[in-house]
Order: sequence, then structure tokens, then C-alpha cells
Amino acid sequence: MLRLALALLLAPIPAGAATCRYTDFEGASYTVCEVTLADDLRLFHSGPGGTYGSFRAVNQALEAEGATLGFAMNAGMYHRDLDPVGLYVEEGVEKTRLVTREGPGNFGLLPNGVFCWGERFRVIESRAFKAEGPACRFATQSGPMLVVEGVLHPRFLPTSDSRYIRNGVGVSADGQRAVFAISEDAVNFHSFARLFRDKLELSDALYFDGNISRLYAPELRRHDAGFPMGPIVGTVVPKG
Repeated sequence: MLRLALALLLAPIPAGAATCRYTDFEGASYTVCEVTLADDLRLFHSGPGGTYGSFRAVNQALEAEGATLGFAMNAGMYHRDLDPVGLYVEEGVEKTRLVTREGPGNFGLLPNGVFCWGERFRVIESRAFKAEGPACRFATQSGPMLVVEGVLHPRFLPTSDSRYIRNGVGVSADGQRAVFAISEDAVNFHSFARLFRDKLELSDALYFDGNISRLYAPELRRHDAGFPMGPIVGTVVPKG
């Protein structure tokens, strides 16, 4: 599979790592990682030394806690300086503001949305998020929405030839599970959205990014490398 060619052999798998697996949907291959509220899921962007930019840098920062990443992936679009494009909340503190206007690129292809968690996991359309103002321990905004209450984004075309490696997140109806997926093959938006709705049976899902999409999954001996990233989402587990 295309992305697996970039995988690196890692150290022993940490206990409590997210449950990751391979799956296929309509001729394309994907890696899917599932997280529950019992897991310590966090967002990472920067520390005393500046923007992390990589899974390795996050792991180095976690060493002070005697911890490591159990699973991680890039978690939203970012500017050239690696700052988040839209809303970014870390440990209840808003670092960058919500953006609700239509704009260029995938982020501005409304409706876009926010992945938010605290007492439960939620994927919320951005303007609905603004109206509601939910409390989030962590939140990252991206776009477009893939699935909104069981309905695909209206601009997605099944015959689109815009195909990339893509990644995103969907949440269960009860808010107890967050399911992350990354394609191993280049897919279009319509196919990727239907993965969440029809294969994973999730009624709300959000696109993170494409082309630069990367995954850290020790249980699969996988550590994708590449250009520096902005926001990163991952579980934290005890080291060793």
C-alpha cells in the first residue's frame, strides 16, 4: 500500500496505544484508529522550544512526563508558519479564533467544522459551534465537513478526479468514541466521506487534510515522516 512504504520500524509498542487496524472500502485501503474517552487524547502544537512540527518532537516533550504517544496524526490545516488556520483550543485555552466565513481552499469550503472534546467527543459544524459555544478541553477546526448528521457535504461529487491521500475524524452518536482514518490510496472526497458514513457508521465526520496526511501508530510499526506539521492529535500513554 502507498503510505505503508513510508513506515519506519519503531521501538516496542507502548501499553494502552490506540486500537488501529487496516480496512478496505470500495477498492481503496485505509488505516483506522479508534480512541475512547478513557484514553488521554490531546492536541499538540508548540512548547517552550517552538512549534513541535513532528511526532518525534512531541515524544521528546512527553519524556518529561514519563510518557509517549500511543497514536497520533496531523489534526487540521495550518499556515506557512505552522499556526492553525482556524479555532485551536488546548487544555481549555483558546489559542486561535474560530473562522466562520467562506474562503478559498478546502478549509473554506463550507460547511466546515470543529472536532471538540471534553466530557464527550463531538464534530460540530462551525457556525453551529459559534451559536452554541460548547466548552471544549481541546478543539481543532478544519474543513470541509465530510458528514453532517448522516448527510454528505453537498459539494462532493462521486466522479471527482481530485484524489489525494486524506485523513479525518468521525465520532460515535453517543460521543464515547472518536475514529480516525487515513487513506493508503489516493481517494476523492465523496469516497472518503462515505467511508465514515457507510463503512464506519458515523453520522458526523470532519476532514483534516490531504497530501501531507501522516500517521503515527506504533502497534503497526508505523511512523510517517515529512515536512513539519501544525496541530497534531494523539493519545498519551506511560512510557515503557
